Amino acid sequence: MIKSAFAVNAILGMAAVTILLRAAPFFCAPYLRRFKMVDKLGQFLPPAIMALLLIHTLKSNMMENSNGPWQELIAAAVAIVLQWRIRHPLISIAGATLLYIAFRNITIHF
Repeated sequence: MIKSAFAVNAILGMAAVTILLRAAPFFCAPYLRRFKMVDKLGQFLPPAIMALLLIHTLKSNMMENSNGPWQELIAAAVAIVLQWRIRHPLISIAGATLLYIAFRNITIHF
């Protein structure tokens, strides 16, 4: 049986490491901005990661959905159009998510 003090210390240690790892980019940013490659990666990686996550999510959800890929594709298109027009990620994500939830909860067959 694990003793309570050991469990609490392990959880606190894991929490400290997690917080430090998440805070490290903010502390290191002033030093890393001196390098052009880091600046280029900062401009390229966020959209690339979002695109990969979108492709992976669309692929896995399309396989699960018996109605076909239309709900996912329409929600993704709405997110792209909202981001292109409004340029506010929170609104784009929320609008597309709400539309997708409505599609999945309301029985609309395309």
